[in-house]
Amino acid sequence: MFQLDDQFLQDVGLGGLPEDQKQAFLAYFREQLELRVGTKLSEGLSDAQLAEFESFIDRDEEKVNAWIAANIPNYQEDQVWQQLSGSAPAEIPPLVVLAEYASLKWLGINRPNYRDVVAGTMEELKQETIQNKDAILGAVSGSSQDDYTLAA
Repeated sequence: MFQLDDQFLQDVGLGGLPEDQKQAFLAYFREQLELRVGTKLSEGLSDAQLAEFESFIDRDEEKVNAWIAANIPNYQEDQVWQQLSGSAPAEIPPLVVLAEYASLKWLGINRPNYRDVVAGTMEELKQETIQNKDAILGAVSGSSQDDYTLAA
């Protein structure tokens, strides 16, 4: 996949940001990526599908468990589940891991191109950042997250 880290900032020409601004920009970038990916993935989905997916985001235990039981009853044998649950930090509640797993599986069924959407959107945002790096670096002196605005 991709990493939003110091190397990413170097790649887009923002490696010179002050340390406190690096994390703020990465948080802003992640927020924009999630918003744009969510918008693209929701296009063409029914209200019922959107509500179903929202139940994973909201960690609705009853709905998550019901969806898993109906769609992947043997999920514990799934390599994706094993990898996800095995790499989750101990302090992460089991419901959070299960909801994340359900959302990944749901996307695979309802939006099988979701990885391409994420990659394409990531690339679009990356190019916008590169094109606007001078403005972003210039805004650092005024420094608020709103100063990072990327073209939509």
